[in-house]
Amino acid sequence: MDQRGPLLILAILAFWAASWRLTVSLAAIEPRGRAGRVALQVLIPIVFGVSLLFLWEFVVRALQVPIVLLPAPSDIGVRIASSLPILWVDFVQTFLKAVIAGYVIGCASGFVVAVLVDRSSFLKRGLLPVGNLVSALPIVGVAPIMVMWFGFDWPSKAAVVVVMTFFPMLVNTVAGLSAAGAMERDLMRTYAAGPWQSLLKLRLPAAMPFIFNALKINSTLALIGAIVAEFFGTPIVGMGFRISAEIGRMNTDMVWAEIAVAALAGSLTYGILSVIERITTFWHPSYRKG
Repeated sequence: MDQRGPLLILAILAFWAASWRLTVSLAAIEPRGRAGRVALQVLIPIVFGVSLLFLWEFVVRALQVPIVLLPAPSDIGVRIASSLPILWVDFVQTFLKAVIAGYVIGCASGFVVAVLVDRSSFLKRGLLPVGNLVSALPIVGVAPIMVMWFGFDWPSKAAVVVVMTFFPMLVNTVAGLSAAGAMERDLMRTYAAGPWQSLLKLRLPAAMPFIFNALKINSTLALIGAIVAEFFGTPIVGMGFRISAEIGRMNTDMVWAEIAVAALAGSLTYGILSVIERITTFWHPSYRKG
């Protein structure tokens, strides 16, 4: 760093302080209408994220950081624009095949088993501790085994995703099915409701926040699991394969391009699930505002 170093540091600090002040000011606004609240909830993270990107760009350019250490956002954007066919093929292999298949199977099976566990004290006492043990298994140990069992293509990555998403859904659903209060359960019994009627009309609706919590957690776990699993054997396609191959060639801009695509896919999935959750559980106290 030359004699301009102190000035650059001051400029960076000033930019960060201004961005922080703008974000705090936006957060302090209390709009009256629902549309204003929604717009503000979207605007604040956008402003904060754009500020981080500008700060990242400014620091890298001002300090002349080598691209092999940390590419600027503009370099990553150029790489994304010039590598769209490769990124799309990797996205299809990892996300549209492995992640979605494993996510659906893992969450659905976890939900079904949770309903069965809720009906059986034996399963609740025997299966849940085993589930907690299996959920603590490291992915770097599970992934090679799944590759040996299911081959190098996407089914082995989907199997890893199933293992990672099954038990969060199981544990959250079991907890949610116990969330209904004693007064509500007594009311259902006074109406002569059977176990399945009570499940469908009382306990399952009460468990929906827990279920959506598991779905949102699994949306990120599934993507991480599929990408890491591709490090242990995959065809010459996939986001994890591309990250592993390009980092060996010191093409860090391509690595960050894959990371950006994965982050965007994960964020969009999380956002879609949040919207569905809000529509489905509009009655929940956390949404009764204004």
